[in-house]
Amino acid sequence: QCALNGLAVAKSAVGELSRIRRVLKVGVFVACGAGFIEQPKVGNGASDLLVLALGDAGRHARAAVGCPALPRGAAVEVEFMF
Repeated sequence: QCALNGLAVAKSAVGELSRIRRVLKVGVFVACGAGFIEQPKVGNGASDLLVLALGDAGRHARAAVGCPALPRGAAVEVEFMF
Protein backbone atom coordinates (compact mmCIF):
# COMPACT_ATOMS: atom_id res chain seq x y z
CA GLN A 1 0.00 0.00 0.00
CA CYS A 2 2.85 2.40 0.80
CA ALA A 3 4.41 1.86 -2.63
CA LEU A 4 1.09 2.36 -4.40
CA ASN A 5 0.55 5.59 -2.49
CA GLY A 6 4.06 6.76 -3.37
CA LEU A 7 3.53 6.04 -7.05
CA ALA A 8 0.19 7.89 -6.96
CA VAL A 9 1.81 10.98 -5.44
CA ALA A 10 4.69 10.85 -7.94
CA LYS A 11 2.23 10.54 -10.83
CA SER A 12 0.22 13.51 -9.60
CA ALA A 13 3.43 15.55 -9.41
CA VAL A 14 4.76 14.73 -12.90
CA GLY A 15 1.60 13.80 -14.80
CA GLU A 16 2.56 10.31 -16.00
CA LEU A 17 4.61 7.51 -14.48
CA SER A 18 6.55 7.26 -17.73
CA ARG A 19 8.11 10.65 -16.90
CA ILE A 20 9.85 9.19 -13.84
CA ARG A 21 13.44 8.70 -14.91
CA ARG A 22 14.55 6.72 -11.89
CA VAL A 23 13.79 5.69 -8.34
CA LEU A 24 17.00 6.68 -6.56
CA LYS A 25 16.34 5.54 -3.01
CA VAL A 26 13.66 3.98 -0.86
CA GLY A 27 13.65 4.15 2.93
CA VAL A 28 11.51 1.64 4.83
CA PHE A 29 10.67 2.19 8.49
CA VAL A 30 9.03 -0.70 10.33
CA ALA A 31 7.40 -0.35 13.74
CA CYS A 32 8.63 -3.41 15.61
CA GLY A 33 10.02 -4.82 18.81
CA ALA A 34 13.71 -5.05 19.62
CA GLY A 35 13.99 -8.71 18.57
CA PHE A 36 12.51 -8.32 15.09
CA ILE A 37 15.20 -8.58 12.39
CA GLU A 38 13.20 -9.01 9.17
CA GLN A 39 12.85 -5.35 8.18
CA PRO A 40 14.39 -6.00 4.72
CA LYS A 41 11.70 -8.61 4.00
CA VAL A 42 9.02 -6.05 4.85
CA GLY A 43 10.54 -3.66 2.31
CA ASN A 44 10.73 -6.27 -0.45
CA GLY A 45 7.08 -5.77 -1.37
CA ALA A 46 7.60 -2.06 -2.06
CA SER A 47 10.83 -2.68 -3.97
CA ASP A 48 9.30 -5.43 -6.08
CA LEU A 49 6.27 -3.28 -6.93
CA LEU A 50 8.43 -0.35 -8.05
CA VAL A 51 10.37 -2.58 -10.43
CA LEU A 52 7.15 -4.16 -11.70
CA ALA A 53 5.56 -0.75 -12.32
CA LEU A 54 8.60 1.10 -13.70
CA GLY A 55 10.91 -1.59 -15.07
CA ASP A 56 14.62 -0.80 -14.77
CA ALA A 57 13.78 2.77 -13.74
CA GLY A 58 12.27 1.27 -10.57
CA ARG A 59 15.56 -0.31 -9.40
CA HIS A 60 16.91 1.59 -6.42
CA ALA A 61 19.08 1.70 -3.33
CA ARG A 62 17.18 0.89 -0.14
CA ALA A 63 17.49 1.10 3.60
CA ALA A 64 15.16 -0.77 5.94
CA VAL A 65 15.19 -0.02 9.66
CA GLY A 66 13.14 -0.86 12.70
CA CYS A 67 11.79 1.68 15.17
CA PRO A 68 9.66 1.43 18.30
CA ALA A 69 6.78 3.52 16.92
CA LEU A 70 5.69 5.46 13.85
CA PRO A 71 3.40 8.49 13.53
CA ARG A 72 -0.32 7.83 13.98
CA GLY A 73 0.32 4.20 14.89
CA ALA A 74 1.38 3.17 11.37
CA ALA A 75 3.00 -0.24 11.04
CA VAL A 76 5.23 0.76 8.09
CA GLU A 77 6.35 4.03 6.55
CA VAL A 78 8.13 4.25 3.19
CA GLU A 79 9.93 7.28 1.79
CA PHE A 80 10.83 7.61 -1.88
CA MET A 81 13.37 9.67 -3.77
CA PHE A 82 12.46 9.77 -7.45
